[in-house]
Amino acid sequence: MEGLEIDNILKLDKLSSELEYEKAISIYGRLRWMLRDDKSLITAKQHLKALIKQYEEAHWQDEAGISSKQIRESDNAEKIVYLESKFIQKRKELIREKLKESGIAQQDLAKILGHRPNYMSELINGVRPFSRDDIIVLHRLFDLDLKDLVPPFLKLEVAYHIKQTLNELKNKKTKINLRLTDLEAE
Repeated sequence: MEGLEIDNILKLDKLSSELEYEKAISIYGRLRWMLRDDKSLITAKQHLKALIKQYEEAHWQDEAGISSKQIRESDNAEKIVYLESKFIQKRKELIREKLKESGIAQQDLAKILGHRPNYMSELINGVRPFSRDDIIVLHRLFDLDLKDLVPPFLKLEVAYHIKQTLNELKNKKTKINLRLTDLEAE
């Protein structure tokens, strides 16, 4: 969902799914806290607020028109965003713990990675994605497991494609089973 990265938020004219809506709410909450240190984020926060309101008015205002399918999609989106937020929080805590152990400030880590301090805050708070190089440096610098640095989530369209292909392969009696999301265990 590249559209909801901080650089792209202002380019969006609408949210197009429950998942985008839930991610927007999550990012909006993180931006609220980050504004204390970086006032340049206010425009993105205000635009995100308008997108959220627009989506709610279009999809949730008419109570009688809300379908059970829409509620299921909303519940699944909430679960996905919850799992992503939980991952981001754990990664943030691990990085901060390693910074403290090593006596390195977050601003110093920003210099090491070649980023400005506010950008580093956006990375750590999950508003921007870490680059591959950032992940490798964090892994090597702090001896962090890659599984704790790289989100294990697939884009929904990729997950659906894989699931559809695996279903087709099952007809050929393959012995592969892949749980694409933590939601499938339910």
